Amino acid sequence: MNINEVITTARDSLTVKRVYGDPYETNGLTVIPAASVIGGAGGGAGHDVKGQDGEGGGFGVSARPAGAYVIKDGEVTWHPALNVNRLVTAVGLAMVILLLTRSRNAKVHASRLAT
Repeated sequence: MNINEVITTARDSLTVKRVYGDPYETNGLTVIPAASVIGGAGGGAGHDVKGQDGEGGGFGVSARPAGAYVIKDGEVTWHPALNVNRLVTAVGLAMVILLLTRSRNAKVHASRLAT
């Protein structure tokens, strides 16, 4: 794949259709799903000491749900997506920090009482 093809493919991949899904209606509501889309592309060309030319490139796209716009009676509201994995990781990390600092604080407190 040459560099121009990589850039064209990346440009076509990073469109507004990747960020906002098609609206749909349910129970009198219009829902427009949205995602956070990040991408990048790169490429290069060159030649070696034998005079052989070459070029190449690549691109990557990452997307995750961000939430949805909900339209009801002409009012638009934003409903963010909840990333349960991120929430569980954050709570677990907070618990580990709490347990580590709690035992350290108990040791410091006990040494102060002993003196």
